[in-house]
Amino acid sequence: MRYTPHVSEERLVAANLIVEDESERSLRPRALVEFPGQDRTRANIGIAIEAAKQRDEALDHLLLYGPPGLGKTTLANIVAHEMGVAIRTTSGPAIERPGDLAAILTNLKERDILFIDEIHRLSRTVEEILYPAMEDFALDLVIGKGPGARSVRLAMPGFTLIGATTRYAMVSAPLRDRFGSVFRLDFYDPETLSVIVRRSASLLNTPLPDDAAFEIARRSRGTPRIANRLLRRVRDYAEVRNSGAVTLDSTRAALAMLDVDELGLDDADRAVLRCIIEKFDGGPVGLETIAAAISEESDTIMDVYEPFLLQCGFLNRTPRGRIATAAAYRHLGLEAPRRAEAQPSLWEAAPQEEPSP
Repeated sequence: MRYTPHVSEERLVAANLIVEDESERSLRPRALVEFPGQDRTRANIGIAIEAAKQRDEALDHLLLYGPPGLGKTTLANIVAHEMGVAIRTTSGPAIERPGDLAAILTNLKERDILFIDEIHRLSRTVEEILYPAMEDFALDLVIGKGPGARSVRLAMPGFTLIGATTRYAMVSAPLRDRFGSVFRLDFYDPETLSVIVRRSASLLNTPLPDDAAFEIARRSRGTPRIANRLLRRVRDYAEVRNSGAVTLDSTRAALAMLDVDELGLDDADRAVLRCIIEKFDGGPVGLETIAAAISEESDTIMDVYEPFLLQCGFLNRTPRGRIATAAAYRHLGLEAPRRAEAQPSLWEAAPQEEPSP
C-alpha cells in the first residue's frame, strides 16, 4: 500500500488561489457577455447594473458566496467595468483595525466599488464601522479618549460594497442584512467549462480541439480556476513532448502524468479513500484517526478533501465516522464488500460523454 505523505497546500486540483494563478488574471472576462455559466446570477446582476446606470446612482451592495475558484472576484471586476467606475480590492484579514477600513472608505469616489474578499473574516469592531457606511454613506468616528472623547459623523460619497465569501454561514446576520442582493455561485457543468477552456486557450494562443477541451473540463471538478490551471499544464506538456500540438491523446497523457484521474481526483484524494478502505476496512472511522494515518490535519481533510469526495458519492458521514461507499471501491479498482452501500456515485448515475467531433 502507498500513502501520500503530508500534502502541499499548492495542490494542482485545489480550488484556492496559488502562486501560479497570478497569470490567470489575463484570462478573466471583463464583461458580463463574456462570462459563461451562472445564468441566473449573471442576469440579475445585469438588470441591477442597467437600473443603477439609468438612475445615475451607485449599485446596491452585493454579497457573492460559494466554493473558491468559481468567479466571485471576476464578477466583482466585471461589475466595476460595466458601471464604468474604479474598484478597490482588499480582504477581511487585511483590515485589522477600524482605522484601516476608515482610510479605505474615505478615499472612495462617487459610485466606486469596494471589494472585500473573505468578508466573513472581518472583526466585529471593523464590521461596526461598515454598518453606517453601507446604510447612510457616513462614517462614525470617535476622536480622543476618556472624558474628552467625542463622536464625529463624516459624510462620504455613495459607493457599492461587494463582499465575497466561501463561508456564508460565518457572515454575521447584521452584515448580511445590509446587502441589497445575495447570490450563490454554483459548480459548472463540463459543457460550460469547455467553453471557458476554449476561450482561455485562444487567449493563450494555443489551438485546442473540442475533445481535448472537454477532457480538461470534465477533470476540473466543476471549477474554472482548476480548468485554467490544467490547461496551462497540458500546453506545457504538448510543447515539450508533442511538438506544441495539443491533442486528445496528449491531453490525457499530460493529466495522467499529473495524477489527475477521470473525475479530477489526485493522489491526496485517493490517499484518503485508500486509507479508509485498506487500513480501516472501509470504515466507519473517525476524522482524527484518518488524519493521523495519513499525516494530515483533520481540518484540511474536512474542508479541502471531503467536500468533493462527498459530492462524488465516495464517502458517507455517519455518527460513527466516515464510510467509503461501493462507488469508491469501484473507482479504485477494488471489489466492494457486500456490506458496502451499493449505490451509484453522482458521476456513475449520470455519466459524461465526450462530444462528437
